[in-house]
Amino acid sequence: MGPRPRPEVQAPMPRPVVQAPPPLPDVFKEITITEGVTVKELSEKTDRKAKDIISRLILRGILANINQPLDTKIAIEICREIGFNAKVVSFEEDVAREEAEDAVAANLKTRDPVVTVMGHVDHGKTSLLDAVRETEVAAGEAGGITQHIGAYHVRYKDRGVTFIDTPGHEAFTMMRARGARATDIVVLVVAADDGVMPQTIEAIHHAREAKVPLVVAINKVDKPGANLDRVKKQLSDQGLLVEDWGGDVVAVPVSAKQKTGISEMLDMILLVADIGELKADPTIAGSGTVLDARLDRSRGPVATILVQRGTLRIGDPFIAGAVHGKVRAMFDDLGHRVLEAGPSIPVEVLGLEGVPRAGDGFQVLEEEWKVRQIGAFRQQRLRQEAMAKASRLTLAHLFEQINEGQVKELPLVVKGDVQGSVEALEKALSDLPSDRVKIKIVHSGSGAITETDVNLASASNAIIIGYNVRPERSAQDLADKEKVDIRLHSVIYDITNEIRSAMVGLLEPESKEVYLGRAEVRQLFKVPKVGFIAGCHVSDGRIVRTAEIRLLRDNVVVHRGKLGSLRRFKDDASEVKAGYECGIGLANFNDLKVGDIIEAFKVEKVAAKSL
Repeated sequence: MGPRPRPEVQAPMPRPVVQAPPPLPDVFKEITITEGVTVKELSEKTDRKAKDIISRLILRGILANINQPLDTKIAIEICREIGFNAKVVSFEEDVAREEAEDAVAANLKTRDPVVTVMGHVDHGKTSLLDAVRETEVAAGEAGGITQHIGAYHVRYKDRGVTFIDTPGHEAFTMMRARGARATDIVVLVVAADDGVMPQTIEAIHHAREAKVPLVVAINKVDKPGANLDRVKKQLSDQGLLVEDWGGDVVAVPVSAKQKTGISEMLDMILLVADIGELKADPTIAGSGTVLDARLDRSRGPVATILVQRGTLRIGDPFIAGAVHGKVRAMFDDLGHRVLEAGPSIPVEVLGLEGVPRAGDGFQVLEEEWKVRQIGAFRQQRLRQEAMAKASRLTLAHLFEQINEGQVKELPLVVKGDVQGSVEALEKALSDLPSDRVKIKIVHSGSGAITETDVNLASASNAIIIGYNVRPERSAQDLADKEKVDIRLHSVIYDITNEIRSAMVGLLEPESKEVYLGRAEVRQLFKVPKVGFIAGCHVSDGRIVRTAEIRLLRDNVVVHRGKLGSLRRFKDDASEVKAGYECGIGLANFNDLKVGDIIEAFKVEKVAAKSL
């Protein structure tokens, strides 16, 4: 046999050449894209072929066609890769920008002012609105407004005024929290006999935060206890100096009951409107704000729309927040069917595919397919937002957000047990030194933390500070839902220390309270050598023998400590659940009263979130 053939040595396989990503360009062009921009629209904006954008999407594991809406973050990344800095705006903002570019000054017409009436409960807001309505609505309309739609339009001296009839500043603030500016002027109603009250102060803060001019209507001037000078003094204490006293705030004495001063108030509203030079172009596509929406059993989804720009007509396709539709019918505030509505006119609209939220934007488009596309994209985004947590400002992340330049001021809502404590706390907080973040107190007051406070904090992205007070149960539930940070303390020094520590990123492990339950004191028994025992009904949760307790009187903390005893009939109990009666003795405390609330809780130490 001959020699074996030597096996051939195979040359080593060449390593695959990994192509480096193309370098980013030195100069970026600025472009504006809308939320839910499609591949086709992005190619037109950037002057690149659609297939190039699709290939970049494929590298990210995304298979897309030219009509597919893109995630905003991915659209920005792709723009940057091909040399563009993309600014993202909402669809309504983009339409408004295009209209502003194409605007013709000659088409701008003076529009009617939109007015919201606010003030303290029982100061006559509803009576004043009724007086305006009865005075100005054309005679022959039996009972004035035949169909209440939450807003109405009156004629006065050949001019128009639109009044938004809201339940007060709660609705006003909820709409502002969603970015809506539906009000041009706020009429602040103050009773001449009562003067400035807590809700009056809240209304002032809400209007000031929204940067809306105020007209003060001093109501009930016909009552025996009316004192105009006292009201003006109280207004000046809140920073509202009326014209009589050398200021710039218009104040009008009125009587809703006697129907006096109504014409003067309307004159002042029109004067403030003239100063504001309110104008709109009635020739463009209609847009505005959803004031209210509901599901009607016979007519389907119904929305009250305030048209703010352009003209809304029957048959117009539109997008309202995440809901699209086509105007099938419109009714004015008298219930009359109308064919079109111009700027500052409120109308009830039928033809929606769902129920939008109050405060959502409303925009008419020419292409019906476009409104369907935007509606579908926003519905998907709402589902994603519901799954993710809201990005609210919290003390735990304050330092991180300051460093990223996101926070330049720290808005706070401050509530305390008495006004003196509130003023001391405001001063202590305002004096905190910081060169990078400024503390801004949006609202302060005495008493329990209410839903109104939470709504204002939500609208202003503020943190609520409570000193010796507790949130109402409904307010706590709303704060949990809106992800509003509530910080409760009983020592002012602790509050200032906590905020100072958050500013420098040294927040200590926080004590998390776990709510257990509450019991209402219904009877008091004096037991020799023991003291007072409270006969209680457990209204919520459970009372545990080892728990810490807080005694609340009108939602203000009057004592904090431990239980001395917990009994069910004559036997000691380890816990008593909701619905049952029990006897409670407090350790080292006897100043109990019928109607007091005993709140049980336990404290757990939780490490502060990483900064």
